[in-house]
Amino acid sequence: MRNTLRTYALLIFAVTSRLSLGQTGLSWNGHLQSDLGARIRDSVRYSGSEFRLDLKAEAKPSDKTRFFAEFWLRTWGQSQTGRLSDLANWRADLNLREAYIDLYGTPFAKCDLRIGRQRIAWGTADKLNPTDNLNPPDLEDIWDFGRRLGSNALKLSVYPGAITITAALLPFFEPAVLPRGSWSGVFTPGLALPTGLALRNFTDTLITAGDSPAGNAIVGIKAGRNVLGYDLSISYVLGRDYLPLPRRLTVSLADTLGGVNVRSELEFPRLHIVGADLAGSIADLGVWLEAAVTIPSREAILTTDLSALGLGVRDSLIRPKKPYIKYVLGVDHTFKNGIYANLQFLHGFIHERGADNLEDYVMAGLDWKFFDDQLEIMPLSGGVEIRDFKDLKNNYALIYAPEISYRPHDNAELILGVRWIEGDETTTFGRAKSRSEVWLRLKYSF
Repeated sequence: MRNTLRTYALLIFAVTSRLSLGQTGLSWNGHLQSDLGARIRDSVRYSGSEFRLDLKAEAKPSDKTRFFAEFWLRTWGQSQTGRLSDLANWRADLNLREAYIDLYGTPFAKCDLRIGRQRIAWGTADKLNPTDNLNPPDLEDIWDFGRRLGSNALKLSVYPGAITITAALLPFFEPAVLPRGSWSGVFTPGLALPTGLALRNFTDTLITAGDSPAGNAIVGIKAGRNVLGYDLSISYVLGRDYLPLPRRLTVSLADTLGGVNVRSELEFPRLHIVGADLAGSIADLGVWLEAAVTIPSREAILTTDLSALGLGVRDSLIRPKKPYIKYVLGVDHTFKNGIYANLQFLHGFIHERGADNLEDYVMAGLDWKFFDDQLEIMPLSGGVEIRDFKDLKNNYALIYAPEISYRPHDNAELILGVRWIEGDETTTFGRAKSRSEVWLRLKYSF
């Protein structure tokens, strides 16, 4: 692994450097970023770290073509050295985020074709986009809202007059990336066993579409135009749930003391998603509204096999076929003194499914820049999660995330932030309150 990554890194730099000096017009830029976090609740201990080199390459050899690629070369976390064999593992990876070509005026005059690994971002809201359903979510860093993987895809954009029509085909289904390290399990509920039983071993199997083209394909189409100063669009996606749903649990005896083994099967059901969004301004206020109706292809049933314990087989409904809607409404404004304010109301977070399981979130941000943008303060940043308005006291979570940023030079930035979480364990973020942390980031762009 170490030699492979080193070879790839040297190859990237060698190729981009050589081509940048040649006649191809290839240029590159990017940034170097270092993050370090530490938990501050109960006791102080490291919560995570990452050292990332983000490298982007772009070439425009003609007016009709363009090439773009983005790579992440990074290391993360603390060294896990419980055994001698662990010393042979280097915690690093090379990640190809995007690599595609644009063919302008192809296949017809008023068409553009993009081929390759690409991020197809839909929606007008600020990072929280219910209509953004083509690329799988990248939840590795749960605080990096809106982050998604690139996908191998074909995207065709057509411009018949004032309307823009976009069609996309993703031939291969790829599931979401789940949170890493201490944040793993935040978006997945724990396993509840009958009283008197203790879990000894847990195994799981993901049921995918295999090599079936029809089972893998994700397709989408979107049409948009500007009407009276507002950007409007409607969209449709035939996709899959990128987060797996359990379909079967098989429980067997592990010992005579109440210990059991559990085997889980999980699947990625088909979904139809119809979306619409709007963005514009009212006086000095920026406004946006985005909504998506999800129509499951069938009911999601969990079969729990307890026959080895003499308790038979039970079926339970975990998501009905009934459609459900997620939406976000937001406003922002920049005041004359340089203060920027942003407010969003979200119904349904990315991992929530089914009308009865959607929660409400109020997200807010306020930042103030000083000294020609060298210093930026965010005294108000974070949000509130509300599970049940009728019993708010026992069904809420509060995230307070102030930041201060200092730019000693145009291309260098130091950011210090805090994420403090309070709330009830019935909520997603309330279950994570023990992970309250302080974090430091260094970012250098070139």
